[in-house]
Amino acid sequence: MERFVSSVTRLTADLVKHPQTNSNEVVDTLFSEVSALEDDVKIVDPQLEQCAIQLWNWAVSKNVGDSVSTSQKAKARHAACCLMYCSEPVNPPEGTIRKQILMAGRTGRTWLDCKNPEMADHFLRLAIKSVETLFGLLTARGHGTPDNDSLKMDVEKDLLRILSYQAESAVIQGRHQEAVAHVQRCKDMLHRLPTQTSFLSLMCYNFGIDTYHHQKFEECTFWLRQSYDIIKINVKYAPEAQVQAKVLRLLATAYLEWDALRFHGEALIAVDMANKKCVSTSGLFLKITILLRGGASDESIAAGLDEMLRADVSLEICLSAVKLLLSENREAPAFELLKRASQQFESSPALGTALVLHIELLLHRDKELLGKQKIEDVINVHYTGKQLAPQDLTSLHAMLWDKAAKYVEATDYSEALQWYNYSLSFFQAGDMDSNLAKLQRNRTFCFMQLKQLEKAKEAVHEAERCDPDSIFTQFSLFKIAMHENDAERAAKAVNTMALLSKNLEAAGPVSENATSSLLCRAAQIALENKQQDTATKVLENLCETCKDEALVLKALRCLVRLVLTTVEASDDEKRDGSLDALLPYLKMALQKLSQRLCLTAEQCTEEANWFRKIAWNAALQCESNPDRMRDFFVLSYQLSQMCRPDRAILMAQKTCLLMAAAAALEWCRAAPHADRTQDLSGALEHIALCTEVWKTLKATGSYPKDPTDTLLLLYEFEARAKLNDPEVASVLDSILEQDNVEAKVLQTIAALAMEPPAHFPLLCKKALRVALSVHKKQAQVDPTQCSQCIHSLIKLSLPSGASQMEARLLHEAWDYYEEALAVIAASPDALPETQILWLLTRAWNTGILLYSLARYLEAEKWCGLGMSFVRHLGPLQDSYKTQMTQLYSKILDRLDSAKNNTSILEG
Repeated sequence: MERFVSSVTRLTADLVKHPQTNSNEVVDTLFSEVSALEDDVKIVDPQLEQCAIQLWNWAVSKNVGDSVSTSQKAKARHAACCLMYCSEPVNPPEGTIRKQILMAGRTGRTWLDCKNPEMADHFLRLAIKSVETLFGLLTARGHGTPDNDSLKMDVEKDLLRILSYQAESAVIQGRHQEAVAHVQRCKDMLHRLPTQTSFLSLMCYNFGIDTYHHQKFEECTFWLRQSYDIIKINVKYAPEAQVQAKVLRLLATAYLEWDALRFHGEALIAVDMANKKCVSTSGLFLKITILLRGGASDESIAAGLDEMLRADVSLEICLSAVKLLLSENREAPAFELLKRASQQFESSPALGTALVLHIELLLHRDKELLGKQKIEDVINVHYTGKQLAPQDLTSLHAMLWDKAAKYVEATDYSEALQWYNYSLSFFQAGDMDSNLAKLQRNRTFCFMQLKQLEKAKEAVHEAERCDPDSIFTQFSLFKIAMHENDAERAAKAVNTMALLSKNLEAAGPVSENATSSLLCRAAQIALENKQQDTATKVLENLCETCKDEALVLKALRCLVRLVLTTVEASDDEKRDGSLDALLPYLKMALQKLSQRLCLTAEQCTEEANWFRKIAWNAALQCESNPDRMRDFFVLSYQLSQMCRPDRAILMAQKTCLLMAAAAALEWCRAAPHADRTQDLSGALEHIALCTEVWKTLKATGSYPKDPTDTLLLLYEFEARAKLNDPEVASVLDSILEQDNVEAKVLQTIAALAMEPPAHFPLLCKKALRVALSVHKKQAQVDPTQCSQCIHSLIKLSLPSGASQMEARLLHEAWDYYEEALAVIAASPDALPETQILWLLTRAWNTGILLYSLARYLEAEKWCGLGMSFVRHLGPLQDSYKTQMTQLYSKILDRLDSAKNNTSILEG
């Protein structure tokens, strides 16, 4: 125990003598140390009692300000009180017991303030025990001594206070009967302590408030009745009448909320008693509520209302009572009260509120005729010096517009105008008000529906005067312009709407959705009036400004349809212009679909598929413009990427990319000398993408007759050849590696290898040789096709000048001539004479050229080769035979003399 005493002494000293220390940690440590002691442990040590007093005084000194929390104060008092009891001697003196009562009672109170009633109960029991001990000591002294009687009275006050704390703790913990017992002991003591009457009454009232908030109405009414009963025990020391009335009103309210029908009588008695004690607005209003909830007759309610009016309550309370009556379907007393209140407060500035409410009630109950009469009365009053307050005027306008809107919805535009005109009556001439502009726009709409165009124009001009920068005003101007077929004014209004839609701040308090809706409606009106140019402009502006992807796509669909109607009905020149206009719409659709902000996967697929088909069909109409065709096919492919990749979509993607590549190459052929590097590179990109798509497709099934593989290689060969790409040779190898490659494909490759700006003669000859081989392997050899291959090979192989007369080239060309002779021999009549004549002429001229170079043996050989074709010339044979024989004889005669006498044969 010495360690305990030493620790407590040190901690208390640190807390009291060193305020700069961390008081929270010290208090927590003391609280833990003391709480660990057994309840019946006694340590009679003056140091502990001194620590208890110092610790208690420290806690008391912290009551001012918030430097120490209530919880920390409770812990400090807890420790001090425990130390005081722990250090008490066997027979403590009266002074010590009084200290214990004070400390235990206030410690319990502090724990209650911390919402910890369980902890409070322990100290309150200690306090009760100490009170009983002290009272026993005082009683043992005897009776009749004034000082002794006074001391006993003080002890009883302490007892009542502690019992009240115990009652409060029991209420907090829901131990109602325990709380009742404690309060009953307190009540029994009031005869000796009459001055505590008010305290005890207010305590029960507070218990009533707590239980009311927890909707424990049975306990609530008990405590409130106790509060009032305690008042009656000693009226002299009771709370003031105002407080008594408050207790009774809460009691009436509790009965009302507990069961209005069952306790109707009790609630009414309580509120009447409250009003007799101290009449108040809330009490009078509560009485009306009780009467209504209890199902009282109109006569009883009227009596309650009379009582209210006699008490000079405010107009606001009267109006609240009117609304309450109407909520309970008591129209007769409600309207009577409203009428009497209006008369009683005729000179009140708040009279307008009553009048507006009267109108509202009439209109809500479909008493329109009476409502109109009252409105006209209000208009007259408004212009005879008793103007409505701004808030009342705002409420009235809202009612009138709401009524008009319902008639608009019912297409009764004449009746709607009447209600709008009532609202207009409250505006002054020349007012500049956005609400006035809105009102005039609404009137414009009604006039247009009634075919009263001049009145509509007057109304919209007033709206324009008040609020020219409103998109709604411009829309009204647009509608009138369209109605009058005034395209110029309509276009002006559309332009203004477009500017306002791009700058919503200037357009006034209007949402993006409202702006988009107006533009949609404007486009619809333009289309209904067959003003396609105007509709197009409106829809384009909608697409630029609207953030709703679904709405933009809807507008783009409409724009596309408008363009397509002109495409179908136009000549070629106009059709090209329309197709050019279609392209940006499809690009915008692709952009919006790529964002996918507000669309579901199904919606995105549906939209993309629709625009994909449009792009596809547009591409098919661009035969005369391959550049545009390519763009449309590329767009169709890009849009198809937004769709589910099923087999049909993959086929479409493959075809789009294939056609895009073909169109790009066609575009390059149209201008062979222009720089088409970008177009050719783009074609290669299309080919690469198409190859990947085609691989995916082939993995899903067999396509034995599909020429895609061949076409891709042909297109790649052409693009790389025109780009002078060395990879072109590997493309040809890929073609040659195909099974059953067609001679036609190889001949096409040969032509592409030499088509400007491409120049690949070696690749051309390679392709032609394979093509010739393929032709010769056919069961039925086509001599014409063979001859064409040979013709091209000879043309590529024969030297074209003296400097190119290499033996290798001549040998290669000689082999091709032998092939030609073999073809002719196999089919003598198959080749046309012009083909044979070309072979003859090229061979003869080669011989003559060799002769001029003094290469006589080779010259004789080539001239002889040319002579071998003469017999195949048909009708021309005789004339060429004679001419060539003579020349050939001369050549042979001159070989020995090596004369350079040349003769070039003209074919």
